[in-house]
Amino acid sequence: MRVRISGGRVIDPANDVDGRLDLFVADGRVAALGRAPDGFEADLVIDAANRVVCPGLVDLRAHLREPGHEHKATIASESRAAAHSGITTLCCPPTTLPPVDTPAVASLIMRRAEAAGLARVVPLGALTRGLDGEHLSEMAALKQAGCVGVSNDFHAVDNPLILSRAMEYAATFDLTVFINPQDPRLANNGTVHDGAVCSRLGLSGIPAAAETVAVASCLALVERIGVRTHFSLLSTARGAQMIARAQHDGMPVTADVSAHHLHLTENDVLDFDSQCHVMPPLRTLRDRDGLRQWLSRGTIAAICSDHQPHEADAKLAPFGETATGISALETLLPLSLRLVDDGVMTLNEMIASLTVRPARILGIEAGDLAPGRRADVCVFDPDHYWVLNRDRLVSRGHNTPFLDWELKGRVTHTLLAGIPVYALKPGD
Repeated sequence: MRVRISGGRVIDPANDVDGRLDLFVADGRVAALGRAPDGFEADLVIDAANRVVCPGLVDLRAHLREPGHEHKATIASESRAAAHSGITTLCCPPTTLPPVDTPAVASLIMRRAEAAGLARVVPLGALTRGLDGEHLSEMAALKQAGCVGVSNDFHAVDNPLILSRAMEYAATFDLTVFINPQDPRLANNGTVHDGAVCSRLGLSGIPAAAETVAVASCLALVERIGVRTHFSLLSTARGAQMIARAQHDGMPVTADVSAHHLHLTENDVLDFDSQCHVMPPLRTLRDRDGLRQWLSRGTIAAICSDHQPHEADAKLAPFGETATGISALETLLPLSLRLVDDGVMTLNEMIASLTVRPARILGIEAGDLAPGRRADVCVFDPDHYWVLNRDRLVSRGHNTPFLDWELKGRVTHTLLAGIPVYALKPGD
């Protein structure tokens, strides 16, 4: 199929492209930028006037709930939500049921994503078998099956000797280790940030030290082993500062932050709103501003959705007993665009944090529009105001604190390997 995307502002940070250019796609690849190749005749022309054309978004963290939790969502349902959101690559954690600790589970996830045909899904393999924190997984087999890294998610590896050996093993196979930095003993099954709001509500708290202690211990191992390590879901300014110091010292570490941690704070749980029950917890205003600052400096390379769809009942219990997480695919781009309006970063930097930077962390072909590259493309109207409501949510999970928010920025077209997988209907 041949597609011409005409008259849009093409922003491709990977190749320092920012200008009004036509984009030509043929046979799933970017054929040319600016001038049509000889003999090019489009099967489809997309009018992108007054819109931004950029690489398809790469989400570093999205729970798709399959296999094991299909009552919450499926790979097909969430891939559809991703396509509506301009996201063409989803990286899913290994916390499925069973976990991604065998090639069979990894292959199953990718086959179902291919069958849906709406977004590319790349899994993280388990760092330890069954995420038990004790026995190392078969990392070579997981990599061969398509896993782009290994992680134990929030299932802690309590024994530092086992974590050290796991990192050494991952380094042997050139795998990136993804760490969710939270010390479980300090977290102590808490539900919100350990601060003034926590005391006022009488909820159990998770101190900022639960994150910084975990970051410090991991960095000590990274310094010795040299394994490529990615810190997922930073929530404290101090944690980000420690990552900045490690990067300054030349350590191979990267980090991401969720879009909701860049906008919400502990004050958003003051009315016991279970939609704001997330892990790690929402922190202080100072932390939120600090995360924004380290994002603008590039210490935090990427913004992710940390998408976690739930059935309605999961959020109806008392706050501490509700499931954690936000259905977040459909707010990833507009919440990131809001950072541009807030002066945190430029539009180019914001797009880089959603495209080329996460693609490089995963080591995959995505996130750029150079001729010859796979034509994963997102077209969005940066000035389109819309209100997020239940009728517009495509994800099966409707658990979001951003319902009824007026958002700015709407995806109008998504192409996956040159195939249109979403187009905004007129009047929607």
